[in-house]
Amino acid sequence: MSTHTTVIIGGVAGGMSAATRLRRLDEERTIIVLERGNEVSFANCGLPYHLGGVIPERSDLVLQRPASLTARFALDVRVRSEVTAIDPDNRTVTVHDLSNDSAYSLRYDSLVLSPGASANGILIPGGNRAHTLRDLSDLDRIMAELSPLARRGGDEKPAAVVIGGGYIGLEVAENLHTAGLAVTIVQRGPQLLSTFDPEMAHPVAEHLVHTGIPVLLNSAVAEITPTAVLLSDGRALSAELVIAATGVTPETELAAAAGLRIGTSGAIWVDEYQHTSAPHIYAIGDAAEKTLAATATPGVVPLAGLANHHGRLVADAIAGIPAPAPRALGTAIVAINGLVAASTGASERMLRALGRPVRVIHTHPSNHVGYYPGGEAMSVKLLVDPATDLLLGAQIVGGVGVDKRIDVLATALAAGLTASALADLELAYAPQFGAAKDPINMIGYINRNQARGQDDTVQWHQLAGELAAGATLLDVRPAPARAEGTIPGALHIPLDELRTRAAEVPTGRLVVHCRVGHSAHNAQRLLAQRGHSVVNLDGGYLTWRAGTAGTHPAAVAATTPARPAQSTASASASASAQEISI
Repeated sequence: MSTHTTVIIGGVAGGMSAATRLRRLDEERTIIVLERGNEVSFANCGLPYHLGGVIPERSDLVLQRPASLTARFALDVRVRSEVTAIDPDNRTVTVHDLSNDSAYSLRYDSLVLSPGASANGILIPGGNRAHTLRDLSDLDRIMAELSPLARRGGDEKPAAVVIGGGYIGLEVAENLHTAGLAVTIVQRGPQLLSTFDPEMAHPVAEHLVHTGIPVLLNSAVAEITPTAVLLSDGRALSAELVIAATGVTPETELAAAAGLRIGTSGAIWVDEYQHTSAPHIYAIGDAAEKTLAATATPGVVPLAGLANHHGRLVADAIAGIPAPAPRALGTAIVAINGLVAASTGASERMLRALGRPVRVIHTHPSNHVGYYPGGEAMSVKLLVDPATDLLLGAQIVGGVGVDKRIDVLATALAAGLTASALADLELAYAPQFGAAKDPINMIGYINRNQARGQDDTVQWHQLAGELAAGATLLDVRPAPARAEGTIPGALHIPLDELRTRAAEVPTGRLVVHCRVGHSAHNAQRLLAQRGHSVVNLDGGYLTWRAGTAGTHPAAVAATTPARPAQSTASASASASAQEISI
């Protein structure tokens, strides 16, 4: 046992995980936690849900206080204590006590940096009127404005504008909408959820509009007045409450001033054991750089799960039992008015930007068997290394069951399973939970076929090039299914009539499509055996529609009527077709 002193800068997920784990490993060590804010341990991921009353009591967001941490773990926890300088050579930190405006110095044997990340502000005229949401002080300021608005009543709802369409922006928008405000999301870029690919993000925007939250894409904010948000194109949005959710920046000022290395991502560089470039100094949480699993590139991944895990690992390293941190998958999930969007690993956009070859597979299964009532459709995208068959990433958008499937895929990715091995997973099955061939199994079967050189596909964004090169597009959906829309220029021959009308199929390269890709798979097998050169439009009409709508510069979701979610009946039909077609 040691009598050494460990100083931890910053509490919440990473810092408190490190402190409590280190105490369990070393009863004699002096552990001092310095937190700039008023609370050292709170549920920052739960903050948006207090806005909508889902978490009614603010006190429920406070997990531990200094007194309770001292009583249970013998920690020296000091709130309102801001570290202003680090001296790595002498192993000291300078602390500004905000409660009495005094300063003092602390010596350490090991130092853990867990300062987190700061919310990006809006650097425009009136930008100081926009609230950010990172801690309980932010929450209190928002609630001071929100509470009287929510209680006001009347026929006209109070107006709120949320600037930014990432995870926090969507959660805040949903909860302000629940609180009774008329909410508009303004997104500078062409899509919400920038870590998703466009065909997976667009249905989220459609769903928000369908549930009463307009989304303005490709829209920059120019000014915030006392009553409105002014856009650069001249539009004015009434706004009694404005929230800025435009991302975060790692807090690296202390580290940089102390001469620590800052990584290419802009976060503090660390090795696999969370060591910084200075001896006896470690960094964890949102301020520390991660190595991304799928690409082996550095990145910023501000997720609570990783902060907690790395806090535990750094405590192990300080206690002399080091273990390397696995590379970060960036697994994340968000729910918005009943729709769930989740991802893990790399996106197609990221992989193509790096010049990485990638096999892409889209499916649109139901969350459980068709004959059991209440089925909900989901869209699944899988990204695979075509050379090794290893998983690179996945995205899922849908309802019930998305969380289960993304966690299976994240586990498979972390374990180094091939995509074809997904077909062989033995997953829990009962009619209300899944299918005998779970959506995870099914996408594994599809991948295995392609890995064996069968069933070539083209992606929605490659279709225009195929047609320009002279390919014929063949739509094999039954006639009633074409009522939801068609791809221009397609020849229509329903799958059930394809054998008897084979003479109508032109020679040359064919691109065949159906609604989700499964009937087209059967058509592809039939036509290939009759000598045609034929590829399947991956993910079918649904993926093409989402992709082309999501990348069109004029696609502003606020003016686009949302299509209803896939019905139980059609979801069931897709699932049944899937089970017999692979």
